[in-house]
Amino acid sequence: MEVALAGKTNSGKSSFFKAATMIDVEISNRPFVTIKPNEGVAYLTTECVEKEFGIKCKPKTGFCKNGTRFVPIKLWDIAGLVPGAHEGRGLGLQFLDDIRQASVLLHIVDFSGMTDSEGMPTENHNPEDDIQFVENEINLWFVDVIKRNLEKIKKLPPGKAELMDVLQQQLSGLGVTKEQISQTLDKYAISDVESFAKGLRQISKPILTVANKMDLKKSQENFEKLSQKHPNIVPASAESEIALKKAGEKKLINYTSGNGFEIVGELDDIKRNALEMIKREVIDKYGSTGVQNVLNKAVFEILNYIIVYPVADASKLTDKDGNYLPDAFLVPNGTTMKEFAFRVHTQLGEKFITGIDARTKLRLSADYKLKNRDVVSIVFGK
Repeated sequence: MEVALAGKTNSGKSSFFKAATMIDVEISNRPFVTIKPNEGVAYLTTECVEKEFGIKCKPKTGFCKNGTRFVPIKLWDIAGLVPGAHEGRGLGLQFLDDIRQASVLLHIVDFSGMTDSEGMPTENHNPEDDIQFVENEINLWFVDVIKRNLEKIKKLPPGKAELMDVLQQQLSGLGVTKEQISQTLDKYAISDVESFAKGLRQISKPILTVANKMDLKKSQENFEKLSQKHPNIVPASAESEIALKKAGEKKLINYTSGNGFEIVGELDDIKRNALEMIKREVIDKYGSTGVQNVLNKAVFEILNYIIVYPVADASKLTDKDGNYLPDAFLVPNGTTMKEFAFRVHTQLGEKFITGIDARTKLRLSADYKLKNRDVVSIVFGK
């Protein structure tokens, strides 16, 4: 699972990346701080099934804290966009090349209005302009790629199969699948290039808008104005998340990302006032810093993924080495039992016999559609 941070330059993408990964990257109030993509590991959170079974899990990847399972994903912080990026302005072509591998884009928007469309300091810039121009630039990138191949497409005989084969070949560099092309062709004619390109982008590179810098009053005012018009925007404060995680590392507070915090250490007045401000202006108003909410919403809601726990022993809930619930797999909702077996290991899929539900101990057929939080064992031939 790969997620990319998109947005205009100097919008707070690097701060959000650090907040999600706690990897030190250059953060500065100037355009094009990020040139080469920063790559790191962030985590989705979900209630671990260990509580239900009354055991303590031992994850191979990620970790589990107080019954919350942290499932790793890859996060990219890539070069910022400026208007005209699809034509090569700024670092646009590099940005567009860098997002190919992403399944979903997190559009980090400076909701304070203190940077213009070029990422330069200003006042009262409308963040809605950024929402529109970034999405438009990515859509136009898709349009340009399709138009470059339009003459070849026009010469094809009528029929969806031939068209899909050519489109998959031409668009494979965008990270687009044949299924996504098929879904788009069901809605739009290829002759309507702009509509087809936008529809394909929406399916293959969905965008979740993040209202960043929500610790600032001006951001809160802009969010209040725009949240009715754009109901899917998620409020966030990357700077607040960084501060809370650092305080947690120093044992000054108890903090789990996505929740509130509890002061447990000795604080001077400066630190106490800073934490009280985060609680008053961010936590109390929005429930959390929003960073964890953004990651979870992008994968579990926008991409519609679920978590499934494979085990070798359905009775003991262990792998072959005796580790409890060692794996938590992210899979698309609708994944079948046999498809899941292939995801765990190719040989398990090839020699698949049946699945076993760890809760009921009933057999699961090859075409059984897995549900979120399923715990399953895969029976296979030798």
